[in-house]
Amino acid sequence: MSETIEALVDGGKASAGPPLGPALGPLGINIMDVLKVINEKTKAFEGMKVPIKLTIDPKTKEFEVEVGTPPATALILQEAGIEKGAGNPRTGHAGNLTMDQVIKIVKMKGDSLPGRNLKNNAMAIIGTCVSMGVYIDGKKAKEAQDLIRDGAYDKQLKD
Repeated sequence: MSETIEALVDGGKASAGPPLGPALGPLGINIMDVLKVINEKTKAFEGMKVPIKLTIDPKTKEFEVEVGTPPATALILQEAGIEKGAGNPRTGHAGNLTMDQVIKIVKMKGDSLPGRNLKNNAMAIIGTCVSMGVYIDGKKAKEAQDLIRDGAYDKQLKD
């Protein structure tokens, strides 16, 4: 019977301390081997908390690491280089993203976004930007969504 551990770790910097060390210790598995794999798989999310799922076979000591993606808000904050969104997104401005950065976030989120294509998923990420007061190419996020609907970004948003 395999053991499953779900945890939130620092991207690229998981350590033998809590939450992983105390959970792995009793299973008799080489903690450093596990940490090495986790850190390798999460290094793209450095500076963010990343959800992971660790499946371990206690008999063979084999393990598998599945990495989730951080919330869209965390990816937006990182790409925009800001610590938090605007206090009042209707009147405040917290930062700016380019459409290329929006596309990068969509690709990082992968299959966890509900849209059928790049354009729909970009609209979802920009919707999060609306609530955070983050602009897209110097325009309010709602204006950027209108431009997407009007086809202004069709070249960039081809699947």
